[in-house]
Amino acid sequence: MKLAVLFPGQGSQYLGMGSEFIASSTECEAIMGMAASVCDFPLAKIIAEGPMEELTRAAVLQPAITVTNLICLKALQDALPESVEASCYAGHSLGEFSALCGAGVLSVADTIQLVERRGYLMGREGDRRPGGMRAILGLDIADIEEAVNSYRGTGDVTVANYNTPQQIVISGSTDGLDWVSAAVEEQGAKVIVLNVSVANHSPLVEGAVDDFNKVIDSVHFETPRSTVYFNVTAEQEDDPSRIRQMMARQIVSRVRWYEIISAMLADGVDTFVEVGPKTVLKGMMRKIVPKGANVTTLQFDTPESLHLCLEKLDLR
Repeated sequence: MKLAVLFPGQGSQYLGMGSEFIASSTECEAIMGMAASVCDFPLAKIIAEGPMEELTRAAVLQPAITVTNLICLKALQDALPESVEASCYAGHSLGEFSALCGAGVLSVADTIQLVERRGYLMGREGDRRPGGMRAILGLDIADIEEAVNSYRGTGDVTVANYNTPQQIVISGSTDGLDWVSAAVEEQGAKVIVLNVSVANHSPLVEGAVDDFNKVIDSVHFETPRSTVYFNVTAEQEDDPSRIRQMMARQIVSRVRWYEIISAMLADGVDTFVEVGPKTVLKGMMRKIVPKGANVTTLQFDTPESLHLCLEKLDLR
């Protein structure tokens, strides 16, 4: 078994996520307490009780998703035999910070500090330069890039997420999104408006990069103990200085998720575990893994689903 641990990002949230692990583990409870102490809002209360409108604000959501990922990771680490270790890590957009923590690049405290500032800065840019994101289904990346490159309006639009061969997300201003949406719908694509107010991974959030870079410079990065595949390049990297640079640019760079999973498969990964809320990444795997491939894809975010996950893993 060659095991990859994957972490979800924004969009996977729900009220009460992580609560059963917190209730059953003093160590998981301590992770939540530490994360809450970093934030100037009642993080634990919002995750547990909402309202959902508050949880989905970028400044709240980014530490909320991340602390849930790390609580689930702790539960997995405690449950796995010492002889079983992850071969590699990756995280979808925001989830990449959880992957860095899992691989030993960042401490838990530094991970939460970074995503709290990242959420604040991206939310600030969303207020300054409003925009949105839309998922396009049914066309390949070349067709969508052609439509994006044909836009000649005064707004901004770019390919933000290359999630699966035919699930691609565009990001930008309303004018640019409307134009590209109409162009791809004429070619038979389905367009889904995502419930976000920030044009993530687009030039509209460029203003967050320099400020976030200053935050990153204040945090210690270790050399990864395990392989990490990065969103910006879809490649491995183990130099802490280059990792810093990528994590600052990641805010405005394309999420190359399809390419990351394809690289893992080419490197012999045969078991994928999504660690964190919901099953977004597991769902994407069904569209990425070639038919007939002997690959196991699992997910958990509660003690019950962790138990089922462990039953399906070959831990002998």
